[in-house]
Amino acid sequence: MPQPSHVMALKTPTSEEIETTLDDRMKKYLQICKKKLGIVPNVLLSYASRPKKLKTFVSFYNELMLGESGLSKLEREMIAVVVSSINHCFYCVVAHGQAVRELSSDPELGEMLAINYRVAELEPRHRAMLDFVYKLTVTPSTVDDADRQSLRDVGFVDEDIFDVADTAGFYNMSNRVAIGVDMMPNQEYHGRNR
Repeated sequence: MPQPSHVMALKTPTSEEIETTLDDRMKKYLQICKKKLGIVPNVLLSYASRPKKLKTFVSFYNELMLGESGLSKLEREMIAVVVSSINHCFYCVVAHGQAVRELSSDPELGEMLAINYRVAELEPRHRAMLDFVYKLTVTPSTVDDADRQSLRDVGFVDEDIFDVADTAGFYNMSNRVAIGVDMMPNQEYHGRNR
């Protein structure tokens, strides 16, 4: 059974509207995505309905997921999948699950993280990281020094801990937006890297 065919439940800008409402930098960014990924991710098409918010989202996402960090790209994607799984965010579980498959060269890891990360045979660094983001997502007010110390014990430095928390926080926010507008992942994500 295919997923619903809409980008989101709210009005999504047409190609013509995108041409007239987005600035040249954002139009170029969408073109680069299309060339590099073969698609324009639906999250960007959704945010294109609010051009200033699109710029902010792209800037934050690029710094968070592609910027300099002690976290690898795979680790950041793993956080995205686990947080999104907890929040039942269909869009992000599918999109970031595909990224985990691609970056790990493991067609099963994305599904394990999406359903129950605890079944995956993870190295101690990744187990501690995902335990931390689980707690930060489910019971954020209970996170304390002992939780941060558990990350230090497996080699994370304070800058890395900030990045773990920042990544988890971003996906908690973006999951709620995606769920609130019923955002659908691009169909192409389902079959990639299997």
